[in-house]
Amino acid sequence: MIDLAAYAGLFFSALVAATILPMQSEAVLAGLLVAGAQPAVLLIAIASAGNVLGSVVNWWLGRFVERYADRSWFPASPVRLARAQDWYRRYGKWSLLLSWAPVIGDPLTLVAGVMREPFPVFLLLVTLAKLGRYLVLAAIVLNVM
Repeated sequence: MIDLAAYAGLFFSALVAATILPMQSEAVLAGLLVAGAQPAVLLIAIASAGNVLGSVVNWWLGRFVERYADRSWFPASPVRLARAQDWYRRYGKWSLLLSWAPVIGDPLTLVAGVMREPFPVFLLLVTLAKLGRYLVLAAIVLNVM
């Protein structure tokens, strides 16, 4: 039961951390890795799956969010939205390899949805980025590097 709670907590923290809500999944993963009660490979897989799913939520929201740009509660001004779209047009799908990065990663996945990035391409690039980040973190925490 403890393992299930640890896995669920890690998955949930990674999922929420990938959305626009503030959350820290790296600390949860690092703590579980240091504790050593669960296999590192499984922890990395669960964190990656949750984080990718959170990015998929952002992509999906991006597909529909632009229709609400004229509302007062919309979180980005038209200028900021246009700037983000221009940035994505300039750097394209390869910018999704930065989806792991703090501050820019989560909005980038939302903009990919706004820009109608095909889902298979989005999923592949985001999965590579998120998995890579967790692999590096695990290697540092476990002193493998």
